[in-house]
Amino acid sequence: MTDSTQAPTTLTNIGVAMFAVADQDAAIAFYTEKLGFELRADVTFGENGEMRWVEVAPPGSTARLALNPPMGRPPGGSGIGVETADVHAEYARLKAIGGIDLDSEPMTSPGAPLLFMMRDPDGNHIAVVEAPPAE
Repeated sequence: MTDSTQAPTTLTNIGVAMFAVADQDAAIAFYTEKLGFELRADVTFGENGEMRWVEVAPPGSTARLALNPPMGRPPGGSGIGVETADVHAEYARLKAIGGIDLDSEPMTSPGAPLLFMMRDPDGNHIAVVEAPPAE
């Protein structure tokens, strides 16, 4: 329930999801070479350039995935969902590439879209979901 005296939000979009990864270069390789994402940002920052901001995304996506070093916790344990028009074709493509931690065949359950799950090398969960048809 919202407070009617509170100003409405100015937030308009989910722009960046963040995954903690053990090795940013290895994560870049996985997302670009295995999943086909684009490298959108790879810049150093901080007083002496000691930190690094890395972003990847599927081609054409406005949302990005930041690949960050762990900050006081182990890598992995996060999750996102990505969409495709053809879950079965994407599953077959990824299975043919190999070296990807995929669940068994795509599945559906009542009230849920067709999907399959996979994990990146750090154990972050990625749900590949069939996008609803455009109207």
